[in-house]
Amino acid sequence: MVLHGSILKSYIMLHVVLYQPEIPPNTGNIARQCVGMNACLHLIGPTGFDISHSAARRAGLDHWNELSLTVHKAPDDFLQWLGDRTPWLVTKHGTVRFDIPEYADEDIIVLGSETRGLPQEWLQKWSARTVYVPILGRIRSYNLANTAGIVLAQASLKAGLYESGGR
Repeated sequence: MVLHGSILKSYIMLHVVLYQPEIPPNTGNIARQCVGMNACLHLIGPTGFDISHSAARRAGLDHWNELSLTVHKAPDDFLQWLGDRTPWLVTKHGTVRFDIPEYADEDIIVLGSETRGLPQEWLQKWSARTVYVPILGRIRSYNLANTAGIVLAQASLKAGLYESGGR
């Protein structure tokens, strides 16, 4: 299922992919970030909730109608859409710090589920393109929505999004 909001292609576009997200407010916050950064959001199912869940809707505020959203019912559907493109995988076990890659227009940034992360076979297949956000304090991991915001902002900067417009 593909739902397109009012995205202007005159901007650089990135794809943010959530692998089997479980927490509605995280997905809603990431949806709002995608609208603000003119990125496309992809959800790989099954998800732990219905996208119409009130918590996800509240977190995204009134921006859902502006979101470019693609829902892939299963991982195989996403892989078919991906084709021969190579995604960036965000994981705390990544090999490259998140601010090092030279992100580009149409790059695909994949984040794992809140409790299970990403499939091991994906991490092995694209091991050279696994990125991490450094954890300096005594925590196990960052919140998914915060991590998505950190990486999406950096990727947008590196891809030239901020040179294309915005406030």
